[in-house]
Amino acid sequence: MDGQDVSSSSSSNYSILTNYPLISALVAFTLAQSAKLITTWYTENRWDVKQLVGSGGMPSSHSATVTALAFAIGLRDGFGGSLFATAMILACVVMYDASGVRLHAGRQAEILNQIVYELPTEHPLADTRPLRELLGHTPPQVVAGCLLGFVTAIIAHLIDRASSQA
Repeated sequence: MDGQDVSSSSSSNYSILTNYPLISALVAFTLAQSAKLITTWYTENRWDVKQLVGSGGMPSSHSATVTALAFAIGLRDGFGGSLFATAMILACVVMYDASGVRLHAGRQAEILNQIVYELPTEHPLADTRPLRELLGHTPPQVVAGCLLGFVTAIIAHLIDRASSQA
């Protein structure tokens, strides 16, 4: 690097408070989790604060978070660099896991809970605490999270550009 210290490169001049890829990811996560809370209130007429930290549901906060992060990195540092490539691969793995492995684990938990529920009361496993069933996401939930992350990154990028020009 022509004798220049890595720590003095332009991308490291950002503080954590002005790191808009990080802020984009956190805002996308917060928006997705808040949407789940509001949706639960609207559909079930009750506040379920667990929705703010729980997994599963619409939209996928995992997908929103990693998409916002990857896209914001691409907008800030370029889409041809290794940092964007790393973030994009991470996003793909997380979204695949959310709609594949975790979705099917949740479906298996549902079946196991039904089996335990049907056991006679004298069975040693009859008092077993139910497994969590809402672990993963359906493809539409992943796509909705991805779109939320994409929009969040664009808005954060526009705000970042406007504040740097001021």
